Amino acid sequence: MKKYSIMKSVNMHPKKGKRNISEMTQIPKRHGYCTLGEAFNRLDFSSAIQDIRRFTYVVKLLQLIAKSQLTSLSGVAQKNYFNILDKIVQKVLCDHQNPRLIKNLLQDLSSTLCTLIRGVGKSVLVGNINIWICRLETVLNWQQQLQNLQMTKQVNDGLTLSDLPLHTLSNILHRFSDGWDVVTLGQVTPTLYVLSEDRQLWKKLCQYHFAEKQFCRHLILSEKGHVEWKLMYFTLQKHYPTKEQYGDTLQFCRHCSILFWKDSGHPCTAADPDSCFTPVSPQHFIDLFKF
Repeated sequence: MKKYSIMKSVNMHPKKGKRNISEMTQIPKRHGYCTLGEAFNRLDFSSAIQDIRRFTYVVKLLQLIAKSQLTSLSGVAQKNYFNILDKIVQKVLCDHQNPRLIKNLLQDLSSTLCTLIRGVGKSVLVGNINIWICRLETVLNWQQQLQNLQMTKQVNDGLTLSDLPLHTLSNILHRFSDGWDVVTLGQVTPTLYVLSEDRQLWKKLCQYHFAEKQFCRHLILSEKGHVEWKLMYFTLQKHYPTKEQYGDTLQFCRHCSILFWKDSGHPCTAADPDSCFTPVSPQHFIDLFKF
């Protein structure tokens, strides 16, 4: 079981005891006994990417680090970061799953690296500038490999999507929480395209991810006065964050001050362990290690 204690890294109040996760993310100063790089190792992110339930969570975390925390990583943590990223890219090239997620991550990472290299001297970089240039070249090479990725057609004499009844195909589409996944599946067959254009499907996606007041600010109507829900979804996505969904997430135990994967659990000694567990989003995870 992989778990990581952050007991020493959180300022504790002598009377109030342990803080909840929202309080921890607001602590301006903390003892420096743990780092983001150490957490990478203790929580075994390198193995977590092999678990489909944790894959998206780790990718999102790496993307957030690429956007704002890359220069705060120690030399060892940087090495771990790019090693994990290399394994992710090789996994996608091998199994052809989730290429769009990784392309987005690499795009953010390449933009950050270009900015850092061009502005060398304006910020403190851990490591020689040539190392950062080499990393950028590696990222650009990964992007090219993913761009050239060809989805192999599988030969299967069994049941295919085209053989499924319409209501089953519709149910499949309604289970997606990402609009881009709906669009992608809609490109498979003409029937799926028609189902993927269903207004009620896009209306539910909008209602799931966004608030009503956000609809009012970006209301898009057709010539006939109908709400263009699909266009609304992608417009709102540009202005507001969508809800995050992960098969397995990190949890924080307030009783033991331990981070652990939800599906792995941990032997909490509290009388009611479940009441002590709080889910930790990728952004909250990073906030825990900000000084």
